[in-house]
Amino acid sequence: MLEKLQELDRDLFVFLNGMGSETFDPFWRVITQLWSWVPIFVVIFYLTFKRLGWRHALLVVGMITLLLLVTDQTTNLIKNGIQRLRPGNNPEIADIIRAVIKRHSFSFISGHASNSMAVAFFLYRVLHPYLKYMGFFFLWPLIFAYSRIYLGLHYPGDILAGYLYGLLTGWLVLKLYIYLRDRYFPQHERLDNPTNSEPVTNG
Repeated sequence: MLEKLQELDRDLFVFLNGMGSETFDPFWRVITQLWSWVPIFVVIFYLTFKRLGWRHALLVVGMITLLLLVTDQTTNLIKNGIQRLRPGNNPEIADIIRAVIKRHSFSFISGHASNSMAVAFFLYRVLHPYLKYMGFFFLWPLIFAYSRIYLGLHYPGDILAGYLYGLLTGWLVLKLYIYLRDRYFPQHERLDNPTNSEPVTNG
């Protein structure tokens, strides 16, 4: 069963990866870099400080920092434990794929997928009562992680497992955030109607 799933995973990767072309390689090289998404995060954090007030917003930023630290380090542990070769280093398919970028680290699970989904899930759950279009933020992990397939760095299975793991770590940190929010910012506990109005609090 596992071998069959791995075969399907390889076949799907070869198909998706083969859809790329040298014309678009520079674009996806940029997309796969975290700094390319900084302007979006600047806007989101600006709106977070505006809607929640700086003290509550700092709590959100602190939780995201913790989330990234935990997710990134644990995905590295999983990679080194499972030691699945990246597509470009897999001798079975290395000669038939487009490995635009090569890495010597392992493939399963995708840190890009885990981190991006964890942050997207956390920010959506925290901010959607205040910013009604936060659902569009999930486009980030979808595009961000697809770049890893395009560039030859991850199998689709790595991405899917990364998404699931990101949801888990995002949910766990969300529980911690809710506890701290309810303790220090109880006026925000029951807000459930999206709005684009003035800040909920100035404190």
